[in-house]
Amino acid sequence: MVENAYESTLMPYACHSRHSRGRVFHEVESPHRNPYQRDRDRIIHSTAFRRLEYKTQVFVNHEGDHYRTRLTHSIEVAQIARSICRAMRLQEDLAEAVSLAHDLGHTPFGHSGQDALDAAMKPYGGFEHNRQSLRIVESLEHKYAAFNGLNLSYETREGIVKHHSPFDMPKNSDLEGYHLHEQASLEAQIGNLADEIAYNNHDIDDGFRAGMLNVHDLMELELFHRHYVEVERKFSDAPERLKVNETVRMMINFLIVDVIAETGSRIEECGIESFAGVRQAKHVLVGFSKPVRQMNADLKRYLFKHMYKHYRVARMANKAERVIRDIFQVYMEKPAMLPLTQQKELVKAATGTEVSPDKQARVIADYIAGMTDRYALEEYERLFNVSARP
Repeated sequence: MVENAYESTLMPYACHSRHSRGRVFHEVESPHRNPYQRDRDRIIHSTAFRRLEYKTQVFVNHEGDHYRTRLTHSIEVAQIARSICRAMRLQEDLAEAVSLAHDLGHTPFGHSGQDALDAAMKPYGGFEHNRQSLRIVESLEHKYAAFNGLNLSYETREGIVKHHSPFDMPKNSDLEGYHLHEQASLEAQIGNLADEIAYNNHDIDDGFRAGMLNVHDLMELELFHRHYVEVERKFSDAPERLKVNETVRMMINFLIVDVIAETGSRIEECGIESFAGVRQAKHVLVGFSKPVRQMNADLKRYLFKHMYKHYRVARMANKAERVIRDIFQVYMEKPAMLPLTQQKELVKAATGTEVSPDKQARVIADYIAGMTDRYALEEYERLFNVSARP
């Protein structure tokens, strides 16, 4: 089998497909694709994945065609994760599947949209986009006759559950089936860190393009400074835009090389010799070395202050929060205004003839979270502009 030939080259602590805890619904596995390749393909063909093209990363879609979206971000995360796994002889396909799925549940308008929907959902169990990604792959996608959801392998779903960043910390109360006391696979851990590498460095690119960041101020950061100086030495006559591009490229490579070296050291120091050893490790094994971790933390703080809190981003965030809040409120008060598909979901959620507020709110949250930026804005117009078509 192709699968065995490929996996025979992997390290013993990689997540070989033979270690998989399987799928919820049994399926005959493919003789030509390992389970994680099938997971990746199902994610790519999902409706939720296609919608990421019109969901905000930092800049709302209508602000320009050249800024990153959730889709391009997810592809960049997958590319970084694969590069690290290839170098470390780990299961690339699993890392890619986790990376491509990690933002499936994101709301329109990025983290502002998530915060607004979470606030609206506070009385009904809250909202968190990793949990929503899990709902999508477990039940909300409707593409297969035999089951709801995508029926992904346990390890891919686990990677979604255990994904975290400063913006999203999963609520763990009902996820015990995912063995929260265990470490995720190295591949899932790599997908998690690849997300951070991608958004930190590519946000510099987008922020510079938007005129929110400049080289003079970025030179305060050691991570940027050391690489920009090298670019200046090599390409002194290049336009500043290209110098920034080269600097970001070198920064990403620098971080990837550090992750590979530091993770290898941790694996050796902890005596990890098997996949079970990864599961039982006392702490996360994938990470930056201490000095690079500090450089990366400085970069995150800088971006938070100078970009994510920039008045232009703040203004759009305020508009986005209002759109999400008002749409949610009107649907809670008048569910008959929901489209027919969502009204059918309310009927399914009913006990007898009554739908509890919690279930009604969750159906509405599923609908709003699935919207693209432009669809949410159009829906807002339809609901609140008297001259708009219903």
